[in-house]
Amino acid sequence: MPAELIEWEKRLLADDGPLRTIAQSVGGPFHVMFPDRIVENISKFKDAFEASGVTGFIYYGKKANKSACVIEACATAGAGVDVASARELSAALRGGIDGSNLMVTGPAKSDELLMLATEKNALIAIDSPSELDRLSELSHRRGADTRARIVLRVLPKDSTSRFGMTDAELDNIWDQLDDAPVRLEGFSFHLSGYEVAPRAELAQTLIDWCLKARVNGHAANLISIGGGFSVKYIAAEYWNSFLEHATPSWFHGGRAPSLDSYYPYYCKAPGPQMLTAILEHNDLGDRLRKNDIRLAIEPGRALLDRAGSTVFRVQGTKTREAHGLPYEILTVDGTSLSLSEQWFDTEYLPDPVLWPESVGTMTPTCIGGASCLESDMLSWRRIPLQRAAVVNDLLVYPNTAGYQMDSNESEFHELPIPPKIILRDSTAGPQFEWTPEIDPRKT
Repeated sequence: MPAELIEWEKRLLADDGPLRTIAQSVGGPFHVMFPDRIVENISKFKDAFEASGVTGFIYYGKKANKSACVIEACATAGAGVDVASARELSAALRGGIDGSNLMVTGPAKSDELLMLATEKNALIAIDSPSELDRLSELSHRRGADTRARIVLRVLPKDSTSRFGMTDAELDNIWDQLDDAPVRLEGFSFHLSGYEVAPRAELAQTLIDWCLKARVNGHAANLISIGGGFSVKYIAAEYWNSFLEHATPSWFHGGRAPSLDSYYPYYCKAPGPQMLTAILEHNDLGDRLRKNDIRLAIEPGRALLDRAGSTVFRVQGTKTREAHGLPYEILTVDGTSLSLSEQWFDTEYLPDPVLWPESVGTMTPTCIGGASCLESDMLSWRRIPLQRAAVVNDLLVYPNTAGYQMDSNESEFHELPIPPKIILRDSTAGPQFEWTPEIDPRKT
């Protein structure tokens, strides 16, 4: 299942690219980030809003990747950031995001986060009536003059989610809002999955709540539909073939997760195209325009599409046999914690690139991590590498910036967490300039 590589990724893999130099300098696994791609992705979402005539705003879902270069790219491109902790909020401010361009989400936020968000004029997604009470109490206790900017998070109908407020809670919240030192700007929701219709239909409900809020004296003019904008990792033919033909025999140890638990690595309308489809569904865009309501979105993965890769060094090989056929098991110098898959009990499916690239005999290969855990496998699936790997080869997993790198990383076995290397186009020629990213919390 080869990933669809774009121009900067091809330059990274080229013989005269910086991959060997970076690998020798780092001496272990590492991630590369190309922030110019993030700026480009944000621009495409903005184009989708402009084409629809809907006033929109983009908040990057920071949990998707902690790299400071992502925040800096958002500041450059005029996007905001969605945060869920005081440290995330502070990191966004350090990266150049104005406080008014922050969305604060998450359940039962800490007092520190609520007060910092109010002080910085961030937009706070209130998850429950009790959280609204606590925000009011904190504001009164501090004697703050600033009225906190809020949206009310709605629990989707028939959902078992622990997040958001029921219709009954929202119907009974108006008196509470009148007594609170807040400014109600609108409503929000988050949905699991990657379907267009449920998001567009729930957005219509949020418009109704905005109109009801206006009747109750609140200038509600914003709805946020959260994230879940799909990324297209591989071509349809590879994804469909996998869904049709994959069996336990494809995987080391016969381990084959349920197919419906995988991330949908192919989608017809990725990222900005999905936003366009949402706005067109049942004339949602038209209703937003007619009622002068802005639309906020909170993509994470979709803003990081093709903005980074993860690189491991091969440090050992062995041969095994299944169904009478040999295959290789590689051990790399890192662990699967640095290639995490948020859809647990699955794995990251796009094929890694074996580097240096050269022609040889196709070799089915599984890839294990350097820990002592049987479950530490980066790729259980037997991947058809273009040749047999040898020690000190590199394996480059493409398009890992969204949720894969750094989400679950830890210093297991006291192995260092892979550093992030920031790539930028050189001003002196076709090559990259690269620098290790320094964590500002450790300086």
